[in-house]
Amino acid sequence: MTTAHNTTPQYPFTAVVGMDDLRLALLLNAVSPAVGGVLVRGEKGTAKSTAVRALSALMPAVDVVGGCRFACAPDAPDPGCPDGPHETGAVEERPTRMVELPVGASEDRLVGALDIERALSEGVKAFEPGLLADAHRGILYVDEVNLLHDHLVDLLLDAAAMGASYVEREGVSVRHAARFLLVGTMNPEEGELRPQLLDRFGLTVEVAASREPDERVTVVRRRLAYDADPAGFAADWAAEEDALRGRIAAARELLPRVTLGDAALRQIAATCAAFEVDGMRADIVMARTATALAAWAGRTDVLEEDVRQAALLALPHRRRRNPFDAPGLDEDKLDQTLEEFGADEGTGGDDDPEPDGPDGGPDRGGPDGGGPEGGGQPPQDGGQEEAPLPPEAELPHQQEREAPQAPQASEQPEPESAPQGGAAGEKAAVGATEPFRTRRLDVPGLGEGADGRRSRARTAHGRTTGARRPQGALGKLHLAATVQAAAPHQRSRGRAGRGLVVRRDDLREAVREGREGNLVLFVVDASGSMAARKRMSAVKGAVLSLLLDAYQRRDKIGLITFRGTGAELALPPTSSVEAGAARLEQLPTGGRTPLSEGLLRAHEVLRVERMRDASRRPLLVVVTDGRATGGPEPVVRAARAARLLAGEGTASVVVDCEAGPVRLGLAGELARELQGTAITLDELRADSVSALVRTVQGNRKAA
Repeated sequence: MTTAHNTTPQYPFTAVVGMDDLRLALLLNAVSPAVGGVLVRGEKGTAKSTAVRALSALMPAVDVVGGCRFACAPDAPDPGCPDGPHETGAVEERPTRMVELPVGASEDRLVGALDIERALSEGVKAFEPGLLADAHRGILYVDEVNLLHDHLVDLLLDAAAMGASYVEREGVSVRHAARFLLVGTMNPEEGELRPQLLDRFGLTVEVAASREPDERVTVVRRRLAYDADPAGFAADWAAEEDALRGRIAAARELLPRVTLGDAALRQIAATCAAFEVDGMRADIVMARTATALAAWAGRTDVLEEDVRQAALLALPHRRRRNPFDAPGLDEDKLDQTLEEFGADEGTGGDDDPEPDGPDGGPDRGGPDGGGPEGGGQPPQDGGQEEAPLPPEAELPHQQEREAPQAPQASEQPEPESAPQGGAAGEKAAVGATEPFRTRRLDVPGLGEGADGRRSRARTAHGRTTGARRPQGALGKLHLAATVQAAAPHQRSRGRAGRGLVVRRDDLREAVREGREGNLVLFVVDASGSMAARKRMSAVKGAVLSLLLDAYQRRDKIGLITFRGTGAELALPPTSSVEAGAARLEQLPTGGRTPLSEGLLRAHEVLRVERMRDASRRPLLVVVTDGRATGGPEPVVRAARAARLLAGEGTASVVVDCEAGPVRLGLAGELARELQGTAITLDELRADSVSALVRTVQGNRKAA
């Protein structure tokens, strides 16, 4: 189901407990859709979806032209509407829609589809609207937005930015309005969005389950009450919902009269410059957010407190410089910037420090006064309360999270015996050297996995390499192949010389080749032979560099470490390179080298992942000096495990970490057993002379 229906009452927005930043961000977008939507980051089970769905019930109903599939407004219909031109006629009132975009949606389902056969044979633009058309003048909700294919996210955010959707197929184009409140949710552990895409969301908030027992009790009680009697629970909160709905309407009406003074605008510009935010979108979003905050507070002037709150909502996701940086904002630096660029005469024309709210009462600054953040209950006398914001001092701001940086290797080498870990012979974790740009390692052959930037694959986007009959719904039409298929049948169809007759059997779709993302599984030797401080620091720097490369190429990653007596799956396959970097940072070393255990663990992980996603091809990256000393017959068992992986066709690379003037070449022998390639740490660098032409495929040998 993609569109929310009201068969069962929605969980009330005012009954949501805590999550002040999330509720405030949603309400600001409801007041001013120009803010640009909100991205909600947080762990599972934190009521992200519940809050978003509850918002739709607070939005005012919309008038639409009767029979228009694109929800044109009767007083200002879209002149380019595919169902137009509209004449004065029936007007329908309907609730604001909330449309959900499934993770597995196709491009046609998102933007709509043209009937290519009718377009070619009859010249008719038969257009079937997609989810963007359904969401016009409503809410478009994308759960797990970070798991969408990149090209779908691009289409989605382009439509949100331009307020229109364009569908073009072989010279036939359709355009329709698509203005909606965009809300995306994501679990950061499952992978990050690209910085370019993060920037397209107006605001971002972090949510997490409360650690306060009393607040958690309130959450459970309310949820159980709602599940037992949804209608009764909604009725108990009807007064708070009505009050909040009225406040949204009042703020919308006040918004055009809010003045953004030069002083406030200067503070906005100075804040964006101080945090070195790229581009100008952050300045614009902050200005719109601060204006919406003033309207929500019932003021016509933008104050410094509005600018500060706008920065906390609009900047954290825009200051990231690499995927290992966590979102966050230094609030002390923010306050210093606002103070330095604040004007003595104030940021607005209203000198009243506590202006009235929309209904004339004092503004307290919160989505509702009824209790989500305070655990309050609906008024017992049936009276209607205002739903104010909590005071600025009580608003929970996003705390600055310390971004994981690539630590520098110690300038002073430490002796092998210092510092000991918890296990005998275990050394404390050392930092990684600075990451560098690595050469591309790819999987041989032609895959059909998810779009990415690593290995060759048949994809929906890329260069056209041929044509074929459609397999299911028609994809990208190959016009020349379609005409060639239809041409021999024109005489028998009785239309020779009077135009081309195209039937469904003639249609051919383009076969395209691009690149896919792979599963890059790192198997890292953390044994005593690797534990020399400088060497392990260099190894971690190399793996960190490969993690960064995997992020840029849209790969999934996994991390296995082996030392002592066994191997550990330190990070199950995920799209979060940030999680991979954190696991790598904490990696201790020491003990024997159970190489076979590491390879066998990799074999098991890959077996499970093939069952989950058979189209995503793996690339095994073994980081070791090639020694095998753990367990009985360690060398024989390691060779046997390597041949097992090779027999299943797993593409492999061995990063040879052996150092010193005398080298045994054991990593090279391991690579031969894996039927892969061996490269040194130096050769891993993209600018290495010896890495100009070597690829996984070129060094792969026949069994």
